[in-house]
Amino acid sequence: MSDGPDAIAAAKAALRKQILARRDGLSAGARAAFSATISARVSALDGFQRARALLAYMSFGSEFDTGELIEQVLAQGKTLLLPRVERGTHRLSVHVVRDLTRELQAGAWGIREPRPDCARAQAGDADWILVPGLAFTARGERLGYGAGYYDRLIAQCVASGKKPALVAAAFSTQMVPSVPVTETDQCVDLVITEDAAYPC
Repeated sequence: MSDGPDAIAAAKAALRKQILARRDGLSAGARAAFSATISARVSALDGFQRARALLAYMSFGSEFDTGELIEQVLAQGKTLLLPRVERGTHRLSVHVVRDLTRELQAGAWGIREPRPDCARAQAGDADWILVPGLAFTARGERLGYGAGYYDRLIAQCVASGKKPALVAAAFSTQMVPSVPVTETDQCVDLVITEDAAYPC
């Protein structure tokens, strides 16, 4: 089988469809219970506790619910950074958010994101990043949603000379033996599920 760009893109698309169906197949109750367990595991991490500025994301659909974790960031007096999709440049801008009720609005694909007037920050300002994704391996390989936003964001951090901790929170059903990768795909340092931790 060819491993050219077209074949890799097709393999990624097929895996995305498979894992999304698997994740969507979890009941709302299971997702809520698993999300609570994952949030507790993530917030207990030394890296989370030590971090002063954390870049997270607002979950949507059948994703791990980031709400509880984000509330903990604010409650502990840490700086919360959230991404905003800049469709014109196909990049993420990073903003400081202090009030989830007043400073967020529906953005791309209906995902809540910072209002454009929220204070700007740089991805490199974060010393800990919660990275979304559809599928992960125990080696930290990640399959995103296909637009490459986080691959570019992480690459920016690396280029700036700063390497924040990259942590993914996902349901165990999203763990796979392997994912198709290219040289621009970024890996994470740790994957946390409701029943395991995968230091990568």
